[in-house]
Amino acid sequence: MWQRLVGTDDSLAGLVLRVTLGLVIFPHGAQKLLGWFGGHGLAATVDAFARMGIPKALALMVIAGESAGPILLLTGFLTRFCAFSIGLIMTGAVVLVHYGNGFFMNWTGQQAGEGFEFHLLAIGIALALTIRGGGYASVDLLLTREV
Repeated sequence: MWQRLVGTDDSLAGLVLRVTLGLVIFPHGAQKLLGWFGGHGLAATVDAFARMGIPKALALMVIAGESAGPILLLTGFLTRFCAFSIGLIMTGAVVLVHYGNGFFMNWTGQQAGEGFEFHLLAIGIALALTIRGGGYASVDLLLTREV
């Protein structure tokens, strides 16, 4: 079971994918948890989720996944779990918030909200990491390397 969770090869692609996903998702988690990058912080985010009908426990799991997940991805620890979790979070964001705004992001400010193209890219990267693992320079690789 452990090998299936953390097993990986020493692929450079895994390193690039997990660092990219970690760097892109971290600010979103920091907005929700800490109020950084123009975010509103934990209490306001949980309240906003509640207004969408999302239970507090689920809101806290999403915030934890977007906050701790990217840090763990950057180190390559529990890559598959973190990537899968982020993929689920992004899928939920598409279904609950962004699908109705269309595909494209709101580059010109002409639509009601953001589309889901960003989320689709994040889901694709998360899926690749879930399948292949963290790759080169990951804690997962160190933990499973035969001595």
